Amino acid sequence: MRLHEPGTAHHNPPFDPAIGRRLNSLLRRTALMSMASTALLQGWLTGAGLIVAIGAQNALVLRQGLMRQHVVPVVAVCAMSDVLLIVVGVFGLGSLIAASPLLLTLFRYGGAAFLLAYAFTAARRALSPKAGLQAQVGTASLGAVLSSTLAMTYLNPHVYLDTVVLLGTVGAQQSPEGRLPFAAGASLASVMWFSLLGFGAAAVAAPLRRAVVWRSIDAVIALVMAWLGLQLLLRPLG
Repeated sequence: MRLHEPGTAHHNPPFDPAIGRRLNSLLRRTALMSMASTALLQGWLTGAGLIVAIGAQNALVLRQGLMRQHVVPVVAVCAMSDVLLIVVGVFGLGSLIAASPLLLTLFRYGGAAFLLAYAFTAARRALSPKAGLQAQVGTASLGAVLSSTLAMTYLNPHVYLDTVVLLGTVGAQQSPEGRLPFAAGASLASVMWFSLLGFGAAAVAAPLRRAVVWRSIDAVIALVMAWLGLQLLLRPLG
């Protein structure tokens, strides 16, 4: 073995600052990807929980799917309208709420109360459902169908309460980097659901008419909404 000669020092190679910068950049990207995935999932769950419910809009989409008439424009109008309202809620109302500590607090607890009330309502439907989703058979022109679709979407107060206010409230809890994936997740849930009803109507119509299927769906919705409501209450503000 060769020993160092007296008077000589053993020097470690100098640390390259570029390596440190690359490592920090990698860690930041990993953290952002994890945050984006969480926000995307939360947006999808929130959007799915709100949209998967018995209603006139869903019945219209299912009916058009069963008759195979005007399916593409109806699905497109419903999905694009939801995406528009989601964007308005998350980036418009959500940004307004996030800029005001008072509004943030009020909408935080109000949104949590709404989510928990929604969970209670879904649980009650799961225990005693009245009926499945019904699709009436009939024919109508494209103009009449689109007019009905637009009216059911934009003249329904629940649409604004659910899609704009509630999603905007939950979106306001996200970091600025998390709002886009949250909105994308909620939009994806809407597009998937309307596409399923419209283009897969022949396959899903019979099960969706059964009350037991909606009992299971409502039970899942109740659990998801309760979880989101509690998370909204317990997570730190900001």
